[in-house]
Amino acid sequence: MAGGGEGGGAALPPKQDELQPHPVKDQLTSISYCATSPPPWPEAILLGFQHYLVMLGTTVLIPTSLVPQMGGGNEEKAKMIQTLLFVSGLNTLLQSFFGTRLPAVIGASYSYVPTTLSIILAARYNDILDPQEKFERIMRGIQGALIVASLLQIVVGFSGLWRNVVRLLSPLSAVPLVALAGFGLYELGFPLLAKCIEIGLPEIILLLIFSQYIPHLMRGERDVFHRFAVISSVIIVWIYAYLLTIGGTYKHAGTNTQTSCRTDRSGIISGTPWIRVSYPFQWGAPTFHAGEAFAMMAISFVSLVESTGTYIAVSRFASATPPPPSVLSRGIGWQGVGVLLCGLFGAGNGASVSVENAGLLALTRVGSRRVVQISAGFMIFFSILGKFGAVFASIPAPIFAALYCLFFAYVGAGGLSLLQFCNLNSFRTKFILGFSVFMGLSIPQYFNEYTAINKYGPVHTKARWFNDMINVPFSSEAFVSGMLAFFLDVTLSSKDIATRKDRGVFWWDRFMSFKSDTRSEEFYSLPFNLNKYFPSL
Repeated sequence: MAGGGEGGGAALPPKQDELQPHPVKDQLTSISYCATSPPPWPEAILLGFQHYLVMLGTTVLIPTSLVPQMGGGNEEKAKMIQTLLFVSGLNTLLQSFFGTRLPAVIGASYSYVPTTLSIILAARYNDILDPQEKFERIMRGIQGALIVASLLQIVVGFSGLWRNVVRLLSPLSAVPLVALAGFGLYELGFPLLAKCIEIGLPEIILLLIFSQYIPHLMRGERDVFHRFAVISSVIIVWIYAYLLTIGGTYKHAGTNTQTSCRTDRSGIISGTPWIRVSYPFQWGAPTFHAGEAFAMMAISFVSLVESTGTYIAVSRFASATPPPPSVLSRGIGWQGVGVLLCGLFGAGNGASVSVENAGLLALTRVGSRRVVQISAGFMIFFSILGKFGAVFASIPAPIFAALYCLFFAYVGAGGLSLLQFCNLNSFRTKFILGFSVFMGLSIPQYFNEYTAINKYGPVHTKARWFNDMINVPFSSEAFVSGMLAFFLDVTLSSKDIATRKDRGVFWWDRFMSFKSDTRSEEFYSLPFNLNKYFPSL
């Protein structure tokens, strides 16, 4: 060893360059395949199927919780899942070809669930006795609200208005937004996993072993394990859960335990037809209610803000440059088209960027656009061949919750990685960062606790739609922290060079236009030379 011999002499002090901090990187260099570099076809197909498998969790959980309250049974639940899958496939293809062009999966969003529940519980549906009629009437009401709400994202995105807002976004104000887009979904992690601990815990342990420990201990082809850790662990635990089910382990268990643990209690397989193609207005003509439309528009804005943070995380995990404001605005516009398709087809829920699939990009270290497009093909294929898709949709929810524990953590850490552009020795940075994150956790906790105790939110008037417009946005951690950090960063900023450096603006200046950096132009330019026809988008 340098500086020491057998006599045990003192070691030489470290070299000066060893004391330097890690260099700032606007792109991750450890990604195996970036957005524009697809893996070989066999590997791409397996990775695409893995993305499909991950997005199934949200696609199944939302209809499972909503359909029984709408008066529907297993057949209606299966049709809603098929519709969500079909529309998600279309939206993912549109986003990857014409939107941000990032490898982002567009799927069902939890942000829309509270307002959807308010429509379900509306008094005008209470007198309907026939369950089938009640389900269809409620679905048509949800359709109308989604169609109107989609116009907000379409106008804000395609008009370039969101581009002007995002231009003011700095790495400092993006940190709370992106971080809590992942960390803020903690309720869907271990609490859901613990509903069947004997299934959820083995899944998260196996996932950690396959994705982290085996690659760490092995030499050679280590990528195989973390790249396909989801498929490997899910198959093993799914078989284990099936053996517990047929072995009679839950024969005398409570209803909640059987629903969470058994592999034969979803009712999806029996209620799904062999072949079914979703089509617009399949439940009838949409109905419109002004108050509910305004409430859904407010949630559409919340989803817009949350999705902006997730797009930034996806760009990091795809080893792309930070998305220019015009690209983010374009993506929001096409996301609005996605919400419109959800309304037209009667998906029963709005669409946004899938946070769990963004985390999967980090786990596999494959950010290829082609992989996500292949996953969209799986969504459309299995939405039509219902019985085959229903088999995968019957995976118990705690298995998905175990996956979320890693994926949401990756997205949250992706937000924290933006701190490398900021000056953490500045008290201004510490205040904006600390205050926005703390309030982003504290305010939603107050709203959620108040609602859990009183069965209604802090804002409680006779107009349910007005209550939703206030209560639901303030229940979103990413929305509260992101908007607060953005407001503080803009209003407490100055034009001096020191403040701009503290905010990290200098690092993002060259990405304000995708034409100012050849890498950005490669990642975000529209196909078929469409940029010359839509220069502002």
